Amino acid sequence: MSDIQQVPAVLLLEDGTVFHGLSAGKIGTTTGEICFNTGMTGYQEIFTDPSYYGQLMVLTNAHIGNYGTKRTESESYSIKINGLICKNYTYEYHRPLADQSIQAYFEEENLVGICNIDTRAVVRHIRSKGAMNAIISSEETDLDALKARLAEVPSMDGLELASKVSTKETYTFGSPQAKYRVAVLDFGIKQNILNNFAERDCYLQVFPAQTPIEELRAWNPDGYFLSNGPGDPAPMAYAVSTAKAILEEDKPLFGICLGHQLLALAVDIPTYKMHHGHRGINHPVKNLATGKCEITSQNHGFGVSPEAIEANTDKVEVTHINLNDGTIEGMRIRGKKAFSVQYHPEASPGPHDARYLFDEFVKLMEN
Repeated sequence: MSDIQQVPAVLLLEDGTVFHGLSAGKIGTTTGEICFNTGMTGYQEIFTDPSYYGQLMVLTNAHIGNYGTKRTESESYSIKINGLICKNYTYEYHRPLADQSIQAYFEEENLVGICNIDTRAVVRHIRSKGAMNAIISSEETDLDALKARLAEVPSMDGLELASKVSTKETYTFGSPQAKYRVAVLDFGIKQNILNNFAERDCYLQVFPAQTPIEELRAWNPDGYFLSNGPGDPAPMAYAVSTAKAILEEDKPLFGICLGHQLLALAVDIPTYKMHHGHRGINHPVKNLATGKCEITSQNHGFGVSPEAIEANTDKVEVTHINLNDGTIEGMRIRGKKAFSVQYHPEASPGPHDARYLFDEFVKLMEN
């Protein structure tokens, strides 16, 4: 693959900060909110996670592409990030089980990226200044032209994106003979969440994000699941209304990530946009019931208001907290069979410390 030619590329941030590097993937221009992931592995799972829709991803691991890509390791049917920013971009891979190189994968998926970037400097800037929009280009080097295009990109704050990545048609997953039936609201669900349910004797019907509660109930599920997904939960009034209706029905309800935030909104606990979010597979979370620390996989730029929860302890019980910054990582609705976590217990490629949460949900359906 030595015949592949790289060209100069530019990364321009909303505050005017500029980084110069080389093209990676398709030659072109792309925009989105810049964020960073601290995971040491699992780049393909990151690329295909629908929760990253509309974002430019900085990967802090120094080598990207060295183990190629494999179709069975995708979390959805296509790449969902808007662009990639990395340091060392490897064309040739050294894993016999891989299907293709990262370059071939990106060209197939039309993804624009930039490499040979000091990602440490980029991450330190985001941690200091906060998440912001950015633009990558390997076809335009005029900064004024790039600034004009970047100015047209909407802020992630207030942006409803879940309906854009949700399934358009209802579908089933797992064995129809399974013991439990789970109605899944898809706001950008990851494949490995479905796998974890199926492995626990659950038959799933996956519904589009804006499906009315009557259609969910008609399937007669034993429990409901609110999935992860991209964007701001605050403008998702349709999903909050559905979550409220599920709570009134009082069947088991489990939410992950965006689903966690929607469950909070359903009991009048507001959400907020974080300074730069949590993204990686090495975030420590304390389980307040057991006192144990779990190493978790995370991907979120919004959180649940700790002040509002503290003022509503009669309605909500905090079950998990982030040990880095004390943010809310899990909660349970008092008097209901409903709970949620901000992080990703299905974690692929790992860690698997929190997969017991799927078992807890199954136990609720047993009862």
